[in-house]
Amino acid sequence: MIPFNKPFIAGKELYYIAQAVTMGNIAADGHFTKLCSRFLEERFGIKKVLLVPSGTAALELAAMLCDLQPGDEVIMPSYTFVSTASAFVRVGAKPVFVDIRPDTLNIDETKIEAAITERTRVIVPVHYAGVACEMDTIMDIARRYNLLVVEDAAQGVNAFYKGRALGSIGHLGCYSFHETKNYICGEGGALCINDERFIERAEILRDKGTNRQKFFRGEVDKYTWVDVGSSYVMAEILAAFLWGQLECLDSITSRRREIYEYYRAALRPLAEAGLLGLPHIPADCQSNYHLFYILARTGEERDEMLRYLCDHGVLAIFHYVPLHSSPMGSRLGYRLGDLPLTEDLASRVIRLPMFHELSMEQQQRVVNLVNAFCRESASISA
Repeated sequence: MIPFNKPFIAGKELYYIAQAVTMGNIAADGHFTKLCSRFLEERFGIKKVLLVPSGTAALELAAMLCDLQPGDEVIMPSYTFVSTASAFVRVGAKPVFVDIRPDTLNIDETKIEAAITERTRVIVPVHYAGVACEMDTIMDIARRYNLLVVEDAAQGVNAFYKGRALGSIGHLGCYSFHETKNYICGEGGALCINDERFIERAEILRDKGTNRQKFFRGEVDKYTWVDVGSSYVMAEILAAFLWGQLECLDSITSRRREIYEYYRAALRPLAEAGLLGLPHIPADCQSNYHLFYILARTGEERDEMLRYLCDHGVLAIFHYVPLHSSPMGSRLGYRLGDLPLTEDLASRVIRLPMFHELSMEQQQRVVNLVNAFCRESASISA
């Protein structure tokens, strides 16, 4: 079986873990945490980066920093992972779902303004597949309506929009280093703070609601409880593993680009024949090649292709079930039919195997099976 994903060692990850243990700090905010944070800040032009246990934790911290009140509204796509919405629902806000674009599967920036009400406080663009949303338009809307922008860049580490790193454009940004992402440490994430007014409170909320970071810097003579936070720190062992990955950031990206471009070139004839759809990267966007997906012609054909690939030893998967169509979405007042493009596209997405050690022979096998299925399906339908 060719797996969908496979964790990998890129460089000195295991050596750095041993080094962290030898240095005597495996809890949090040690040598490797500082290395990773400083690297991300300098590489991507972010004012402050705080490592956290997961992308979900980053989103939860961002939602807390937005200081939302019950009934406040947050605009986001329905085509995203549950954490995007649940982070804001946890603080009493209501997600307002907007349809997506057919080319990038990102939030349709032309539909955001119509969704704004007097209760709107935040816009959450989700950079799907490491391809940027139309951030200039989104930031302009936010400025005109005095809204905050929280970038869900869980899939967007080392991807760019008009030369600016994803996660560095909104007031806040959120990264993930989950084992399915480009740069991994098992579970992990980062909160990116681009608006300085959030830095002090973010440090407090992340560290159990205490001003311990001020104490470590010598700014107070003791630390104490000053806000309602939680333990949102990343273990130093994970930071050590992550540092080994970040040192290899460029080579990892290059490898993923090779895999992506092979898939795209090999499957282009099927796309030109109208047998499937391929992903699109706009000219203003520099992708990190997080994933490669194809679009089947119908939802039924998507399900048949997934079964076919699995039967022949390839684990391809579908992606998000739109949040508005979930049981929780129903409780929030949404129903099928509210977002027709989201529902159609989500029903047709297939994610192909994409991981660092995917061999050329494995890719060829995946492509041959997709070709065989599509050609056979076309002949039957003809």
